[in-house]
Amino acid sequence: MATTADFKNGLYINYNGKPCSIVWFQHVKPGKGPAFVKTKLRNLENGRILENTFTAGAKIETINVERRPYQFLYKDEDGFNFMHEETFEQIHLDSSLVDNADLMKEGQHVEMMFLADEERCLTCELPTYVELEVTYTEPAVKGDTASTSALKEATLETGATIMVPLFINQGEKIRVNTTDRSYGERVK
Repeated sequence: MATTADFKNGLYINYNGKPCSIVWFQHVKPGKGPAFVKTKLRNLENGRILENTFTAGAKIETINVERRPYQFLYKDEDGFNFMHEETFEQIHLDSSLVDNADLMKEGQHVEMMFLADEERCLTCELPTYVELEVTYTEPAVKGDTASTSALKEATLETGATIMVPLFINQGEKIRVNTTDRSYGERVK
């Protein structure tokens, strides 16, 4: 058990029976009344940000969370199959636990967050950037750049569709940002 004096950004706690991490906290000592700690917590199961106020000195249950490297093997009708990169054990995840699954290709390295006490997977995260080949995009037409956005739709090798600049052609490899699904740069 920890107290509010042990709070720091990134600390994992059990809040109302849900695993959360502390994103932000501030110790407040008002002129009159007891001290308290304002916090912003991220629910590790669904990613939502919760705001809560704890009284100073309140006891908080900390939890043990581990990050483990996995490799994506294949997708079937039940979800996704991964292999641990060090022990080679295979696990199966439901599609709801994998963010931006359509940007993931076979052999892709991912990082999973596990609740260590229960051996339960909380999240599956792709690297910030992935390199994918453009399988289809319309050719750019001269004069299209007069518009302010100057982007066109492109289909990638995984089946995902993103917006790319007009100079990107079919067959080129590009770097895609997985946090906002945006075009990063061409890969040589």
